Amino acid sequence: MVKLVLVLGDQLSDNLSALEAADPERDVVVMAEVALEAEYVPHHPKKIAFLFTAMRKFAAYLREKGWQVAYTTLDARDNAGSIPGELLRRAEEFGAREVIATEPGEWRLIEALQDTPLDLSMLPDTRFICTRREFEDWARGRKALRMEYFYREMRRKTGLLMDGDKPVGGKWNYDHENRKPAGADLFRKAPPQARGDVIVDAVLDLVEARFPDNFGTLRPFHFQTDRAGALRALDHFITHALPDFGSYQDAMLAGDPYLYHAVIGLYINAGLLDPLEVCEKAAKAHDEGTAPINSVEGFIRQILGWREFMRGIYFLEGPDYVRRNALNHQRKLPAFYWGGETRMACLSHAIAQTRDLAYAHHIQRLMVTGNFALLAGINPAEVHEWYLAVYADAYEWVEAPNVIGMSQFADGGVVGSKPYVSSGAYIDRMSDYCGDCHYRVKDKTGEKACPFNLLYWNFLIRHRERFEGNPRMAQMYRTFDRMLEDRRATVLREGDALLARLSAGEVI
Repeated sequence: MVKLVLVLGDQLSDNLSALEAADPERDVVVMAEVALEAEYVPHHPKKIAFLFTAMRKFAAYLREKGWQVAYTTLDARDNAGSIPGELLRRAEEFGAREVIATEPGEWRLIEALQDTPLDLSMLPDTRFICTRREFEDWARGRKALRMEYFYREMRRKTGLLMDGDKPVGGKWNYDHENRKPAGADLFRKAPPQARGDVIVDAVLDLVEARFPDNFGTLRPFHFQTDRAGALRALDHFITHALPDFGSYQDAMLAGDPYLYHAVIGLYINAGLLDPLEVCEKAAKAHDEGTAPINSVEGFIRQILGWREFMRGIYFLEGPDYVRRNALNHQRKLPAFYWGGETRMACLSHAIAQTRDLAYAHHIQRLMVTGNFALLAGINPAEVHEWYLAVYADAYEWVEAPNVIGMSQFADGGVVGSKPYVSSGAYIDRMSDYCGDCHYRVKDKTGEKACPFNLLYWNFLIRHRERFEGNPRMAQMYRTFDRMLEDRRATVLREGDALLARLSAGEVI
């Protein structure tokens, strides 16, 4: 009897376990653009357009390979509006009772599929380097789960950048070499921009009509939308940007959103690129002498380390992970995250870039938008929804641990041993944002004091009982205690006043 083979929008891979378990001569691939997946958070229009276009092209590719594909566009009259609904509709159409699916990357969708009355075979997603079982075995019995030690195990497992049982170069981590600020460079090559085609144009018109009020600029649209384009983007990065990626990976420039970043996370997460093939190409560049070890190791660590670690944490911690709020932060997300006015240049630049590109690199996310949200005590559920909505590479399995865990410390220390907070000095050191800001980053108090400076101490003192005993934070509290009493009082008073203005909806 015919079986339905579910292929989701982030499962656009030849080696998908559901496809490998099915028979192309008998079974029917089901793919669907559905309102529930497009609207459960207000996704960036570029993100929706990228996924719908990539899905349509992957469906065409499968048909060329001999698969029968039942594809539903968002504007189809008989669209059921959800993935389970589409499966039920197609089951009736083809007389099927069984569904083969690769495990989705969100608990929400896993549970929805399990609730259908169809016979469901949910297979592991074998496109990841570490299986869920392997991560559970690694995590079992550990007092703390730290990415660095997991990453070393993944290096040993894959042999990437290994010389026998030792790391190439003698060190596992070259992060201390990767903290240089960047200068303007007219000759730095940006990622390649894809040209439009009939499918792209049709999807852009659809998204423009259906999601006119979503935060984000739809056009121009330059994302690659098939595997061939994704491979070109990868090759461009390996050739032109990887050699300098390491040194400048934490840098930020107002006029250069990409610097030496690969901008391929959305292609890996959608399935157009395989994470291991990406790491192997980077390692090959080091072997051939075209990229230094600090750049190659830093890049591979983001994929082999952080990406795999985030997925492990997401599934290990369970469905309630996204609702955690260990610091009891309850303030509403400020309107400027959705395009409202702010006088802070760093936030203005990072959010405007997000609006226009559906992209910001990891330091912009962690140390600008994330840092402010944490310092200001924003409800982590709202922060989580924002990140999930606005970035083209965001899926809950990877976004939630990065936001709930690493960025907002809302998991109480599962992901990180300390909160990632800083004053304005870090942003000033790593960017050119502060030069044209309404505030003065050197001012610690007063009318023009950088909000990051005031909120930094306010956060630390609000949570002193929790963090004072943390060995990685003790020096911060000693520094505060050495301040003159009048200055301490002023810093805290002005920080409280700033938070009150933020809660009142005033422009900050």
